[in-house]
Amino acid sequence: MRLEGTRLKEQDFQELPGVIYYKPYTRYKFSAGYAVSVFLEGLRNGKIIGAVCRRCGRVFVPPRSYCEYCHRPTDEFVELPDRGEISTAVISYISAKRGRLEEPVIVGVVRLETPGYRQDSYEFAGLFHRLCGVTEEDVKTGRAIGMKVKARWKPPEERTGSILDIECFEPITTGEGGEEQ
Repeated sequence: MRLEGTRLKEQDFQELPGVIYYKPYTRYKFSAGYAVSVFLEGLRNGKIIGAVCRRCGRVFVPPRSYCEYCHRPTDEFVELPDRGEISTAVISYISAKRGRLEEPVIVGVVRLETPGYRQDSYEFAGLFHRLCGVTEEDVKTGRAIGMKVKARWKPPEERTGSILDIECFEPITTGEGGEEQ
């Protein structure tokens, strides 16, 4: 099955029914909270941190203070490998700030490895992020789904404690014997 993307122009957004364009002047501060602050500090240090519920064995990434399945506080923070597999992937012509892109980007959800913890197929620790080294053809043919990937980190001196400290997730290349190169 072949699914083509549709290129949108700024005018396409302006013509949406029921949309009112108003830019209020607001100023506010937002606190990340304890669990997400631990996650962001981990990113600054080149680590992906999750929270574990020992009762059900689920790992939450980004971490949460509370297990939404067991209705109890999570038990601990754990460092996870910065690798996983692509669960979904799309070719996007729209930027994160809703602007039109001349060249598309490939984004998707990466199902992170959670060794020793629950790994149900319908719920998992994952991150939505940019995919590099994955081609449009990989996405169109479905080859991207299940592809093993790892995080490409910014250099330590450029990290700020943001999800963008991970530049993208890129395919893991293996040599003979199955070892990563």
